[in-house]
Amino acid sequence: MIRQSANVVRAAASAGATHRILGVDPGSLITGWGVVELTDGALLHLGHGAIESPSNQGQSNRLSRIYQGLEEVLRRYEPQAMSVEKVFFAQNAQSALKLGQARGVALLAAARNGIPVHEYASTEIKMAVVGYGRAGKEQVQTMVASLLKLSSDPSNDAADALAAAICHLHQHLFQARVGTMARGSRREAKRWRLP
Repeated sequence: MIRQSANVVRAAASAGATHRILGVDPGSLITGWGVVELTDGALLHLGHGAIESPSNQGQSNRLSRIYQGLEEVLRRYEPQAMSVEKVFFAQNAQSALKLGQARGVALLAAARNGIPVHEYASTEIKMAVVGYGRAGKEQVQTMVASLLKLSSDPSNDAADALAAAICHLHQHLFQARVGTMARGSRREAKRWRLP
């Protein structure tokens, strides 16, 4: 279930602290997960996979399986945060309810482990990874594999989870840069202040 890789892709960031993010793509039958770390300005793929539940199992058993699988991933990788898609769509109310329950289990696993959750709209995630907010699943898979230098495209569910993690790390990099620029502007203003 857990795939390891030591592939690194350089990000356009300065050296800094390590940030390890678990991305989750919740689903009642398949929940994708992916762990990405940002270390010294580089994205490092640590692992990805899917927690699968047989369709002939009851919903409570499937939710339990998702929770146990995420607990295992959280213990193994010890991420500092979880990133999930903010808004989800379903074709009918029953599907929406099951998807919401799977998402709730993911949020519960994060809360039980003291891990903050960051939520992003689907368009934000696609924009961060592909550069286009309405990108298709195949485009997301290809770009995730390219950014993380994976030997093959991950499954749709794992790719969406890795994309959520990458989105959060890109957001973190952006906020860090803005903070650095703001501190630099304040220093420059103090330097030119008249006595």
